[in-house]
Amino acid sequence: MTTLAPRRTANGKSQRSSMRVDSVQEKPSYLSTGILILGALYCLFPVIWVVAAASKDGTELFSTFTLAPSTHLWDNIVALTEYRDGLFWRWMANTALYAGVGAVLSTWVSALSGYVLAKFEFPGKTGIFKVLLMGVLVPGVILAIPQYLMLAQAGLTNTYWSVLLPQIISPYGIYLARIYAAASVPGDVIEAARTEGAKEMYIFNRIAAPMMLPGLVTIFLFQFVAIWNNFMLPYIMLGDDHLFPITVGLNGLLNQGASAPALYTLVLAGALLSIVPLVIMFLLLQRYWRVDLAAGAVKA
Repeated sequence: MTTLAPRRTANGKSQRSSMRVDSVQEKPSYLSTGILILGALYCLFPVIWVVAAASKDGTELFSTFTLAPSTHLWDNIVALTEYRDGLFWRWMANTALYAGVGAVLSTWVSALSGYVLAKFEFPGKTGIFKVLLMGVLVPGVILAIPQYLMLAQAGLTNTYWSVLLPQIISPYGIYLARIYAAASVPGDVIEAARTEGAKEMYIFNRIAAPMMLPGLVTIFLFQFVAIWNNFMLPYIMLGDDHLFPITVGLNGLLNQGASAPALYTLVLAGALLSIVPLVIMFLLLQRYWRVDLAAGAVKA
């Protein structure tokens, strides 16, 4: 039986030693894995607590172990449904309207704006992009009061438009769309379409947007979650509780719980139900997100 000698590489080192170094480098880091597990538990703990607390009745909520589940989840959901003739589900429908329509419009505006910034040359382009980056750093809470004053002058406060309109423009979404358009839409394809006589909006809607689809799904998810969880803007804009999203509605229930502790179980059941659409959304769109991540890795 013959043994193969280790093959020498150009720098004189044996391939066997380099393979040994690679195998050492590929060993998992238990420290980093442990940190990731702790981080995951830290993020999941509030969800686990909500699931356990939503299954308890009013007496068990403050007298039993925090993470010990009970059997009253369905009773709490029924009580929540009966509260003021199903007002909770009106809040859910409002939230779906704000998040769904707002995220779709914001994604389209972000895609068009990012495509223009990436593929067109015009005076002031660099300055506009710098202002856009500054807008990414400005928290939305700071803009809520000025937006309220502007919409109040237009007579749009306490309407659906007062929540939808301010969330259509997303500096971060435009920034992401610009980055993805620059990487995924070849300039030669655009020039070929122009040569064939295609109009600019046709090129964007029929050629550029499908190429940007995985990135647009990511923008849509970010916007959907941000609008779904938004509290300050609708809290300032709306006064009619029939227009409230789920965040403002549950906050009102929580404030009433100080005088009526039985409402705490309704708040917890509502908080649990409000998580379900977000989980479904991520499960349905995760395959597009994986494509987006893979495409970004290839482009990098």
